[in-house]
Amino acid sequence: MNLGFYISLAAQFFSALADNALLFAAIALLKDMHAPSWYTPVLQGSFVVSYIVLAPLVGAFADSMPKGRVMLISNTIKLCGCLAMLAGVNPLIAYGVAGFGAAAYSPAKYGILTEYLPPEKLVLANSWMEGLTVLAIILGAVSSGILINPEIANPMLQWWDVPLIDTGIDTPPELAISIITAIYLVAAVFNLHIPRVPIDHKPLSRNPVFLATEFAHCFRLLWKDPLGQVSLGVTTLFWGAGATLRLLVLAWAATALHYDISSAARLTAWVAVGIAIGSVLAARFVKLEHSVKVLPVGIAMGLAVLAMIPVTSPPLAIALLIIIGAMGGYFVVPMNALLQHRGHLLMGAGSSIAVQNFNENFSIFAMLSLYALMEKLEFSIYIIILVFGLLLSGIMAVLYRKHWHDQDKGRI
Repeated sequence: MNLGFYISLAAQFFSALADNALLFAAIALLKDMHAPSWYTPVLQGSFVVSYIVLAPLVGAFADSMPKGRVMLISNTIKLCGCLAMLAGVNPLIAYGVAGFGAAAYSPAKYGILTEYLPPEKLVLANSWMEGLTVLAIILGAVSSGILINPEIANPMLQWWDVPLIDTGIDTPPELAISIITAIYLVAAVFNLHIPRVPIDHKPLSRNPVFLATEFAHCFRLLWKDPLGQVSLGVTTLFWGAGATLRLLVLAWAATALHYDISSAARLTAWVAVGIAIGSVLAARFVKLEHSVKVLPVGIAMGLAVLAMIPVTSPPLAIALLIIIGAMGGYFVVPMNALLQHRGHLLMGAGSSIAVQNFNENFSIFAMLSLYALMEKLEFSIYIIILVFGLLLSGIMAVLYRKHWHDQDKGRI
């Protein structure tokens, strides 16, 4: 590992910390506005829609200049979304602006790994990246949960305003968002110091029509590749499930454990703890060439989600969420590494990750839309958990069977 890799990790950590803290602060802001409950999945949907719409462009953007500069520009856009929320812009719109920056950021943060490191270090590098991202998720959930707690925020608000100057920061969510703004600035400092590396797959053209055509070609290429197909399918499903699970835990904690938004936000951090554990185990025990052997763990993860239904004890809830997260981390890290390796061989790293982001975020958008629909129809949280768990296990089982069918036919 070299210095540029570690600086990139630091930049990613602070940017991801701000992203995850901003989600819970925005949810608290919606609650202060007395918005309907189905606004919450729509809020997260507004963040991921940019990944879908901009997918043909962001890969080429990431490959067109040094990745550190791409990360800086993208982080600045996320910062603007944060400031817009503070300025009173509707949270759905402001969080969507942050999503615009995140969509451009993602191909660069993963693509830089393949430029700094050889293939045999990609699983280890991904475990570092996922581990620190998960730590950022944990700290983002915990810190945001603390800052939106009135018992903690209100005393801080008493000395927040500068004498003779009205900062406009008057509520716990606004306090949290202002601190998140400072975290984005820290990420920008690290972005500025990422060493430049040679551009190995510079786009042939910046014409949007050409880029859309090239993206469609890369999309087909990755889905037709047997190993790319299974790894892309698994990561697509995982991130769609992970985004929905975070909101499920918030609603489930309120119903089953009688938690408020602050306590429920902190509870979601235990899933991230599990993912970190699973990521470490994957780095230790799973080699790149054996990545597909972790697929049964994904099937088991969906079944473990169903175990949430009878749980009403906080300690048992924490243990279950850690187990679910560990299963997710253990199978997604090798799949990410395999997908990056295949994508780097078939096309530019930025382009392959843009295809990955399109699929993953389309999955997130679809699952969040289903969740919002069930919320609007006032389905019980337990029915939603049942649908979610069975869907996750069922699709993972189909992917597992498809992979072994391809292997039997000699396609791999």
